[in-house]
Amino acid sequence: MKKIGLFVLLLLLIVASIFVGVKDISLTQLFQWDSQQQLVLFTTRIPRTISLVIAGSTISISGLIMQHLTQNKFVSPSTAGTMDSARLGILVVMIFFPTAPLLFRSFVAFLFAFGGTLAFIYLTRFLPAKNQVMIPLIGVMFGNIIGSVATFFAYQFQLVQNMSSWLQGNFSTVMKGNYELLYLTIPLLIITYLFAYRFTVVGMGEDMATNLGLNYQQIQLFGLGIVALSSAVVLIMVGNIPFLGVIVPNLVSMRYGDHMKNTLGITAVGGSIFLLACDVLARVVIAPYEVPVSVVVGVLGSFIFIALLMRRKTA
Repeated sequence: MKKIGLFVLLLLLIVASIFVGVKDISLTQLFQWDSQQQLVLFTTRIPRTISLVIAGSTISISGLIMQHLTQNKFVSPSTAGTMDSARLGILVVMIFFPTAPLLFRSFVAFLFAFGGTLAFIYLTRFLPAKNQVMIPLIGVMFGNIIGSVATFFAYQFQLVQNMSSWLQGNFSTVMKGNYELLYLTIPLLIITYLFAYRFTVVGMGEDMATNLGLNYQQIQLFGLGIVALSSAVVLIMVGNIPFLGVIVPNLVSMRYGDHMKNTLGITAVGGSIFLLACDVLARVVIAPYEVPVSVVVGVLGSFIFIALLMRRKTA
């Protein structure tokens, strides 16, 4: 699909996201909405759509950064223990600082996500780099270990239901006044664009980056910091969205190549498109009830992920 077609599709899905829902808001009656329709539109529908666009682009770009930093097409925050580490950090806050403000929770989740990702990167140094499937598989196992620790302590403190419902990927609770922390990821995306060339060079390997005059370790730590902070913010605000950070960067690279500066915007748009489409589908599949968007993304994403694995194996 051409780039202009992606932007048109994104615009159509934004319109669909705003006007699809239990409360009927007709586009044909643009200037005749009653007070209730206006309340629904400006309090829930528009904030929800904005959060979908931001979260979709943020998760996809975080996956793109991780794939360059690890030189592996199947690594993302959800397959490298980043999200599970952030979840453990949130549990620590819920146990020891239950009344802490949102920014403090985000900061603790960032610290745990950054530490968990560093541990995974260190672990990959002992794995065969040529095996593209082994590294994300180990990452999933590493994340499951951290998740099991978090679940164990959640059981001990009777926080399982609270943590599970809060961290499940769901945009139905997004309202005006409780999603604005997502705007923090916008400057992170801008910084990513400014450093896109360096991330591309780092993705060629430590020797290549060093020969071109870059500090490989510093750029890697900087990129991991961006991924950890972005993942922590998204996890706290809307929950965990699986597979998105893996499949969108792969689909984009298959069509547009691996130069990060050229594919960054397309990856962001592609992530927003995929998440918007899944969210609209989640609203209509059993209407008037709603399926958590993480379920829809998980089902569709798993099939695409398997197809990518099969394609990589036969390539």
